[in-house]
Order: sequence, then C-alpha cells, then structure tokens
Amino acid sequence: MEKDIAALRKSYEHGELDETQSAADPLAQFELWLDQALKAELPEPNAMTLATVGPDGRPSTRVVLIKGCDARGLTWYTNYESRKGRELAGSPFAALQFHWVELERVVRIEGRVEKTEAAESDAYFQSRPLDSRLGAWASPQSQVIASRAVLVANAAKAGARYALNPPRPPHWGGYRLVPDRWEFWQGRRSRLHDRLRYLRQDDGHWLRERLAP
Repeated sequence: MEKDIAALRKSYEHGELDETQSAADPLAQFELWLDQALKAELPEPNAMTLATVGPDGRPSTRVVLIKGCDARGLTWYTNYESRKGRELAGSPFAALQFHWVELERVVRIEGRVEKTEAAESDAYFQSRPLDSRLGAWASPQSQVIASRAVLVANAAKAGARYALNPPRPPHWGGYRLVPDRWEFWQGRRSRLHDRLRYLRQDDGHWLRERLAP
C-alpha cells in the first residue's frame, strides 16, 4: 500500500448543527438535509446503508435506495427472500445510515421494520423500468449461482413469459422502517463534531439530546 491510511486526515469545516438550528421533529430535519443533498447534486443522495442481524447474532450491511419518506417511516424495495429479507423476518428491527460526504453529514435511524401494503408495492413496481421489473424475476437474490449466464437466461425467460407487462413477483416488495431513534451528525473542526439524537417518547413526542462526538 503506497499511502499510509492511518495518516489520512480531513478537517470538517462546512457546517454546524445546534439545538436552535434543528427542527423539533426529526423527520422535518431529515427532509431538510435530504433536500439540501438533492440540490447539491451529490452522487446518489438517496443511497443508505441498511444493517440487519441474523439468527446467529451476526450483523450484516448493504446499500439500498430510499424510495419514500413520510410520517409512517422510510421505505425501500427488495427481494423478500434475500439475506436481508430472511434476517428481517427473524428480527424485524434494523438501522439505516446516510453519509453525505460532500456536506460532511451523517444521519442514522433505528427502528422496527414492517412490509409495505401489497398495493403500495404493486404501484411502485409498475413505475420501474421494464428491465428492472424483469430483473426482479431473474435474480434469486443472495443465492449462489453458477455464472452471470444464469441471470441473463432467467431475464430472457421472464421477458418471453411476460413481454411488456411483468407482474410484481410474490417474493418482491417494500419494507418500511418505523423510526424510534434518529441521530444527526455534522462534522466540525478539531473532531468536535455536532451530534443531535432524537428519541421517541411514550406519548409520541421526540426528546432531542446532544451527544459528545
């Protein structure tokens, strides 16, 4: 390795976050930051890391794309028979993380996960490009396959069977994480970063607290 990764340093100087600037509701704060990430034209501002836990207690992560956000929670779509789907079936709790590097910001969200209604999954599936809809039929996600040729052949079979109107596969659909904990991180100089945490209270309100970096 030519560069010493232990010596890499970055000074965070683009912004700040304090209690007087942040929204009382974490969803409003998240929507503000997401909108700023979109306007900044960052690469894939909707990409988020999803962490789940298997029955053996081992965590696993992968990057998925947020497809919806409202008072009900944050939504993404995937194969229910994938590793993440199997892990969520056994332990329906997860964590999400957005990292907007250029804005020196991180958002972490934790909560319970539920499947979206079938009608909601159907509507989103029909909005996808045709190739993506056929791909949902072609990929036995997270399973071992002999080669890429398997995917190509499966896609061809799905195309021959469904033509221009493939239905949503029964093993594919949406998940929604219902947050009970949010954290907003803004990089600051000297590693004295700003961290604000929101915890849902029993009455539905949010407790906002500052954490040491």
